[in-house]
Amino acid sequence: MTALAPFALDLVAITLLTFGVYFPRHRRRDLVVAYLGVNVGVLVVAATLATSTVGAGVGLGLFGVLSIIRLRSTELGQREVAYYFSALALGLLGGLSVLALPVTAALMALVLAVLWVGDHPRLLARHRTLLVHLDVAITDETALVADLERRLGARVHAVGVVKVDLVLETTLVEVRYEVARRRGGRAARPARGAVDGGVRPAAPGEATTPPGETVVPQVSPSAVPSVVVATASVPVRVLR
Repeated sequence: MTALAPFALDLVAITLLTFGVYFPRHRRRDLVVAYLGVNVGVLVVAATLATSTVGAGVGLGLFGVLSIIRLRSTELGQREVAYYFSALALGLLGGLSVLALPVTAALMALVLAVLWVGDHPRLLARHRTLLVHLDVAITDETALVADLERRLGARVHAVGVVKVDLVLETTLVEVRYEVARRRGGRAARPARGAVDGGVRPAAPGEATTPPGETVVPQVSPSAVPSVVVATASVPVRVLR
């Protein structure tokens, strides 16, 4: 029973990491399957190597191979990579079982706590990174920062020019910026003539409507104003 305790700890830890931290925040089902599969796979391989004559160095070598091999799939962001390595680390901690059970549990809890805090939505929530494609070629960095701040309505901390096309007059730039702090919203002012309950008292001589009935006013076609819809091109295209 004691030998199976690290395996149970790993399963509990990867469940909390996947369904308690990652999925509620990012909602990517494909990576949920990947994290669970990677964790259980590493757990089984590490447990097999720990009980055989093969040294632990081979297991660490396999960990390195898994970390450098990139399968033919979509590119992962840095946030997903952090969860990926955490799933690997939890599997190794549970499979090798070279430490005492309380120490293993503490290390797994440390991994979960670090990801919970580091990926918390309120941590550096106003700092963003975007890849912006401008419809103008700008080679001066000062003018580029000023133009981006005007378009984004935010304070730009750093820019990295990826490409400047002087023929097509376009600029591709990676922007790290900070959005303005939101002010506390105020309650909407009531409509003119409104009173408590949203009902306006009837004026003298005005017809009243019984409760539960709705009066539809008769509007002549000539009284309906024409609506003109205009479209405008968006000068900034943000690529996520």
